[in-house]
Amino acid sequence: MSRYLIVTHQTARSPELQQKVADLIAEDGDAEFAILVPESAPHDLSWEGEHIDVARQQAEAAHHQLAQNVGAKVVRTTAGVEDPIKAIAAELKGHTDYDKLVICTLPVGRSRWLRRDVIHNAQKKFGLPVIHVIASVG
Repeated sequence: MSRYLIVTHQTARSPELQQKVADLIAEDGDAEFAILVPESAPHDLSWEGEHIDVARQQAEAAHHQLAQNVGAKVVRTTAGVEDPIKAIAAELKGHTDYDKLVICTLPVGRSRWLRRDVIHNAQKKFGLPVIHVIASVG
C-alpha cells in the first residue's frame, strides 16, 4: 500500500488531478491519500482569516470529489501555511509515513509554484519522489 500526500490549491478539483489519482489507484488499489492545501496569500483575499477558510474548503471539496469520482481512500485533509514547501515540511513533521508527493500546479506562465521551483525544491528537501500534475484549470 502506498501513501500519497497531494499538495494543491487552485487545482484541487481539476480533472487532471482526478485522472492522476485514478491512475495511482489502478496501480495500487490499496493506495491512501492525504490532501494538503496551502493557504492563499492574504493580499489576495478580502478579510483576515479568509485564506484559512478557503484552503480548508478546497481540501474538503477535493476530498469529496476524489472519493466520489474515482474511489480514492482519502485519510486526511488539512490546510497549511502559504508557502508550499513550509506547508509540506510541517505535514511531514507530524506524519512521516508518506511514500510520494503529488504536487498539482497550474501550467507554466500561470503557476506561482512553478516560478518558485516548488517541484525541484520539494524533491531536494524531502527526499521523496514527486509526481507533478499540471492542471489546465484553476
